[in-house]
This record gives sequence, C-alpha cells and structure tokens, in this order.
Amino acid sequence: MGRIVGIDLGTTNSVIGVLEAGRPLVISNSEGSRTTPSVIGYSKESELLVGQQARRQLVLNPKNTFSNLKRFVGRTWEELDENSLNVAYTVRANEEECVRVTCPVTEREYAPEELIGSIIRKLIDDAEKHLEESIESAVVTVPAYFNDSQRQATRDAALLAGIRVERILNEPTAAALAYGFDKKSASKVLVFDLGGGTFDISLLSISNGVFDVKATSGDTQLGGNDFDKKIVDWLADEFLKEHNIDLRRDRQSLQRLSEAAEKAKQELSGLSKTPISLPFISTGSNGPLHIETVLDRRKFEYLCKDLIDRLLIPVETALNDSGWTADDINDVVLVGGSTRMPMVHQLIRTIVPIEPSQSVNPDEVVAVGAAVQAGILSGELRDLLLNDVTPLSLGLETVGGLMKVLIPRNTPIPVRQADVFSTSEANQSSVEINVWQGERQLANDNKSLGKFRLSGIPPAPRGVPQVQVAFDIDANGLLQVSATDRTTGRKQSVSINGGSNLNENEVNKLIKEAQEKADFDRRKRASIDQKNNALTLIAQAERRLRDVALEFGPYGAERQQRAVEVALRDVQEFLEINDLAELDLAVSALQEALFGLNRRISAEKRVDNNPIQGIKNTFGSLKDELFSDDYWDDDPWDYNPNEGKRERDYGRKELDRWDNDYYN
Repeated sequence: MGRIVGIDLGTTNSVIGVLEAGRPLVISNSEGSRTTPSVIGYSKESELLVGQQARRQLVLNPKNTFSNLKRFVGRTWEELDENSLNVAYTVRANEEECVRVTCPVTEREYAPEELIGSIIRKLIDDAEKHLEESIESAVVTVPAYFNDSQRQATRDAALLAGIRVERILNEPTAAALAYGFDKKSASKVLVFDLGGGTFDISLLSISNGVFDVKATSGDTQLGGNDFDKKIVDWLADEFLKEHNIDLRRDRQSLQRLSEAAEKAKQELSGLSKTPISLPFISTGSNGPLHIETVLDRRKFEYLCKDLIDRLLIPVETALNDSGWTADDINDVVLVGGSTRMPMVHQLIRTIVPIEPSQSVNPDEVVAVGAAVQAGILSGELRDLLLNDVTPLSLGLETVGGLMKVLIPRNTPIPVRQADVFSTSEANQSSVEINVWQGERQLANDNKSLGKFRLSGIPPAPRGVPQVQVAFDIDANGLLQVSATDRTTGRKQSVSINGGSNLNENEVNKLIKEAQEKADFDRRKRASIDQKNNALTLIAQAERRLRDVALEFGPYGAERQQRAVEVALRDVQEFLEINDLAELDLAVSALQEALFGLNRRISAEKRVDNNPIQGIKNTFGSLKDELFSDDYWDDDPWDYNPNEGKRERDYGRKELDRWDNDYYN
C-alpha cells in the first residue's frame, strides 16, 4: 500500500499530516503555515482561491468567498438552523431541498462538498510538493457526532478532490491516538473537542497500544463560531440602538463584525478586556459612522452562558453511557482552538477535578492522530489497535411510526446486527424498509437515511412472513442495510447514501469535468506563477540598479548596468502584451544580466581593497575601452532601444568570456 496522509478537515482551519520514520509530522502549506484556512473564494476574474488567499478577500468580496462550509455538509435545508445561515454569502435550497451555495462571479451554484473538495485538493498538492511523491489515499477526520449522511458527504468531497478515503475517523478518537501514541501506561482519557463549528466529547481507555472508545456525544451545530456570533450580535444590537442601522443586513459590515469578534474572542483568552475598533463601518445622515468600544471578559462570559450550558449536556451524556464517573478520568485532552477560552477551562475543571493536558497542540492534534491511523492502515505501525463506536442509534420504522433500534449508540464498530420482522396486512406482497438514525422514540423525529422496498413476498396472513433485516456498519461508521425473505430467500440490500448533497451521477459529472479541465487549470496556474516570478524579478532588478547607482555612480559598471536595463525593459514589454513564450526568454536574459552586474560589483569591491592593483586595472580598463571596437560600437549616441529584442530574435552577440571587460 502506498503513502497515506491524515487530514483534519476543520470548520475554520484544516491541517494535513503524515507518518515519517515512524513519527507523525504536520506538513506546512505553500504559504509556510501549518494550518490552512477552510475558506474558498473566487476572484473578480473567476480565479479559484483557497486558504489564506481566499481569506484575504472575505471583507472586500463576501458574496464570492465561502467559509464555515462544514456545517452544510450532508444536511438538508430543513435541518439547518438560523445560526448556520448567518453568513455573508448566499445559501439556498435546490429542487431536492439540498443545500446549495451561490457564487455570482461564476454564475454557478455549488454543493458544499464540491467547495470542500477544493480545500482537500490544496492540502494534497502541498503535501505532494513536500513529500515529492503523488498521494492517492487519506484518512479524513469528522466530528464524532456526524451522522451517516454527513460521513457519506465527506467521502464525496474527498472523491471530488481525487482522493480515496481509506478511513473516516472521529476527531476526538484521532486526538486520543496522537496523545497516547507513545505512552505505555494505561489511562482513561476524556477528549474535549470544541472546534470552529462542532463540539464532540469522547471517553477512551488506552492500554498497551489499544485505544478503546467507550462513549461519544456532541453537538454538530455548536462551536467557536457561535461564541463569535454572540459578540457580533452584541455589537450590532448596540449600533442599532444608537444609529437605527442593523449592520447584519450589509454583507461587508457583517464580515467585518465577524472578524473583529473572532479577534476579540482570541485576545480575551489572555486579557481581561480588549478594545474593538471598526472605523467607517457604515454611513448615517451626518456622515461616516464608527464602532469604538471595549469588551471585557466578564461581559463576554455573560453573553455566552447559554452556550456553556449546551457544552455541559453532551459531557454528562457520555459519562452516563460509559458508566464512568468524573473521578475515573486520568487525563483530559483539549482539541480545537476554542478550548483556549478561560470559561471553557473553568467548565472542564468543574466536571473533572484535574488539570487538562498541555502536551498536545489543540490546532494540530487531530491531524497528527489521523497520520497515526494512516500509519496503522499502511502497516508502518503494528503495535496500535483502535476500537471505535457508532455515535447515534440506528433502526427502522415499524407500525405506528415508531423507531425500532437495531444498533444502539456507542456500540463498538465494525458491527452487524439483525432482527426479524413481519407484515402488517394479510397477503402483503412487499415491505418498505425505512432506515432512521437518532435517539427519539418516533421515527419522524429522527434523521431518515434512506428507504428501499423488498418485493416478491408470497401471499400469507398478517404476521406469518418472516423478513430478516440486517444492519452492517463498517470501520468508517458507514451503514449498509439488507432485507431477506426467509421463505423465498429473496434479498434486497442498499448502501445508505440518500443524505448526501450529491447523488452518484452528480459526483461522476463533477469528477469528469475536473479531469477535462485539469490541463487548462494547470496551464493557467503556471502562467500566473510565471507572471508573478517576473514581477518579483523586475522589483529585484530595479532595486539592484538603484543600489549600484548610489554606491558606484552611473558609470561604475556602465556596460553591465545597461545590459540589465535593456533586459528589464524587455521583461516589462512582454508582460504588458502577455507573450509568455518571449517572457520566459526575457526573464532568463534578465537573470543573466543581473548575474553579470553582481560579478562586476564584486570585482569593484575587491579592487577598492587593493589601491595599487586598482590603479593598474583602471589604466588597463581605460586602454581596453579606448582602443577596442566594442567601445565605439557602444557609443550612447548610437543606442537603439530595440537592440535587445533584435539580438534575441537573430541571435545574441556572444561575449568573449576571457575578455577582461567581461569580468571587470
């Protein structure tokens, strides 16, 4: 099996890791950062931007820049709450009630999985550059409380990025793998995972390399963004009272409020109060309006008291399901940047009377754990074993709309569970199997994962036919359901994927489109990089010419300076007319000219350090210049501005590399 990477696909930031020489390693992206913002955008020229480049245009181009997409993955329109829709871009439902994101500049609607696939692709591209080899497989993490639809949708996103998912891994479980990777002693661990958009709690027993998940719980609609929104609402409400203007109705103002709120939240983790300054946030009848205020930690905690209460409920649920008490916990591992908030630390200490571990980085620990799991799957790590659980109960609908649970929550996976059912009417020739996931008694109060029909049942009185329904959950937490008529042996099975935002045809269509445009996208990216490199070289050449003129005067290295100036004009000319083929040649010529100038300046400096040799070389240079043919050919009165281009078209005049003037 080839190299497998581990991907932490986060709401706010994403991270990729790999196992190197038996140790997990986080890979930096092309910008040099170890975390990549989970932001996708399109510029005014319809160019795809991912990560930090997209984040930079959040305020100036909010309609075409998309963040917090993880909350939309695998969810229908009816499942979204008001907080999820509080974004600066447009979110709508299509004909099938699936979530779609509208992008005005490209005049297209995107499924969240399609956009998230671009994030995964960037992570993979950066990792391939680092490892200098291609990557085809990955372990992708998801919140432990993601249901089957959300897991399927995450797999679709990776598929659109051209990556095969070897394992869907729960984020708290990944964090525990990273924490207990090199620990030999047995311990009971509580993993508290509060990310940007989701919250998970998991209890694990770690002993001799065996990671046994006992219970998990959480809230997929609770995260750091909700704490940010409390500050946004507070600022907007105060502004509304004072100026009668609701800033949340303006996209740019809303995005500025969100960024200021996130910054204030982070600063309040280390300070008792922080100033919030937003000049020119809006315009009133008397001119520009500003926000200048101070938020203290006590006020912030008061605003978020209901969110703290929501954090407590899943913790209590997980403890009850596991049968453990708070005193049984040996270690607490914090995951996610939002766990740095003092109020969260205080909450944890009221639940478990021990200090949380500081040995892992909350922002990177999930990716590290995913890399460890990748090492287990590839065979590099042979002494570790992971036993995970299913987060939610699975069952089917019976007579009266009740849900019959076949697999209770926190059941170890992989697992197979079956039960026998019968018909509810006489001579019934078929039965409909409707699969549900959740903890409510009535089926309609839970999440429907899909349905299928088993036909061909022989006529018989009510209750006589026997239909065996089996649920199979694999190691990824993905479900397959089968139904068998015991009388005829007729069988019908289905892999549940009805909750995904994309059906199989849409996925295949998007993959084909990406493959068809791959060469075009690659050429476009290469041309952009080529232009950027040329602009960088121009700036370097101009700066070098200026420095040389200041230090040695306009005639200190006249021939070399003129060569740089001619090559510089050529690069600027081909940049302006967008002639990439000639631009490449001109860039090479400018690099060569700069090299010659640097050599000449180095020689001048050596001469300055030896005055006697400098006088000899000066007279020698004057003699060579006055009596050489090149001197008269280079008469500035005969200078032709097209000389550089003519030489490039018909062959550059070869300089004699043994000529004293070439090096001096």
